[in-house]
Amino acid sequence: MVFHRVVDRIKIEIPRLILILLGSLLYSAGIGLFLEPNSLTSGGVMGISIILSHTVGLSTGQWYFVLNIPLIIIGLYKFGADFISHTFIAIFLNSLFTDCFRSFRLAGLDLIPTVVIGSLLVGAGLGTVIRAGATTGGMDIVVKLLRTRYPAMKTSTLFILVDVLVVAASGVVFGSYNLAIYSFIAILLNGRVMDFILYGNDEARLVYIISTKPKELLSHILNDVAIGATLLSGTGAYSNSHRDIIMCVVRKRRAPRLQTLVRNLDPDAFMIITSANEIYGEGYKNIRSDSM
Repeated sequence: MVFHRVVDRIKIEIPRLILILLGSLLYSAGIGLFLEPNSLTSGGVMGISIILSHTVGLSTGQWYFVLNIPLIIIGLYKFGADFISHTFIAIFLNSLFTDCFRSFRLAGLDLIPTVVIGSLLVGAGLGTVIRAGATTGGMDIVVKLLRTRYPAMKTSTLFILVDVLVVAASGVVFGSYNLAIYSFIAILLNGRVMDFILYGNDEARLVYIISTKPKELLSHILNDVAIGATLLSGTGAYSNSHRDIIMCVVRKRRAPRLQTLVRNLDPDAFMIITSANEIYGEGYKNIRSDSM
């Protein structure tokens, strides 16, 4: 039995470590190849490391590793050894890879493609590491602490909030507010890419339908639109009569088809449509795989 546990653990850890390695490579490539050589910061501890490297000395990777030490200690206390062990691996790889990529120094590129490519790599790297159940250290640990207190806030939103001060400081240090603006644009793009990696393209519509023909509507929803639905029981407050309420989630691109179906079958139906940004369950995201 012990052997099977070890094998099961290995099966879980190997894909997880591969994701951390891949995420660290993407993240470090975005920093070392594109952002840092052009005096652009990524915010957070990496942004502070870039500023210190340009003003005090030592490499960005070295500063990044040193500044993360107290945060690792805090994270160890708050989140446990398993979480921090994987985060430490990501921090070490990021420190190493960032300095390795710096040697190529792709400086001199136009700022717009530099910002776009660098942001895509950084955002994809952050999202990949976080999905693996770790972080890239630094403000990632701070953000995870904040998210335990404010779980309704998205990860990317918190990243943007804690990064604004670092970007403002970079504008002062590098003497260019244009660069600070480009850095802030890079952070916004990072957040969008990271959202896509973490939450997927599962933005959808949550629909409630109150109709006098619930069974007919339900049949067409299941067969014609090919989505699942749930029947809720309700009572009209004014009429005191029973109502069957159809609740369903439909992907945004298929929502017009559902609206047309309801309009054709029951023009008098009462329909409520709202956005659903995070969806867990069959056909969408597995709640067990969401580390944040």
